[in-house]
Amino acid sequence: LELPSYINAEPAQARKLSGSSAEAPSYQNLHRELLLSHKRGLLLEEKPELKRVLEQRRLERHKEEEMARQGPSDLEMELRKRQQKLQEEIRQRENQQKIPEFVRVRDNLRRTQTQEQRITH
Repeated sequence: LELPSYINAEPAQARKLSGSSAEAPSYQNLHRELLLSHKRGLLLEEKPELKRVLEQRRLERHKEEEMARQGPSDLEMELRKRQQKLQEEIRQRENQQKIPEFVRVRDNLRRTQTQEQRITH
């Protein structure tokens, strides 16, 4: 019975790899610095982009819900009133522009006549 050649062979000698950490102490320093910065959370891309986006959306949604619970502030209510007033004025102007000019002049004449009658009486 003959044993295969790889069983009888002498154990392989460990070879030093070129570019290993033993050759470059600066590599060890860089690696140590990288580990420390990672532990402190100083890395730029600590979280994947998807996680950051989802967390940002969750925070925005939470903020909106909190604002909805509080209700409108006095300033917001005043701004809404002013906006409604401006929209009403714009609607009235548009309605006035739709009316033919002769009708507007006639209405103005009627108003002036009624005012003159009140003054004389």
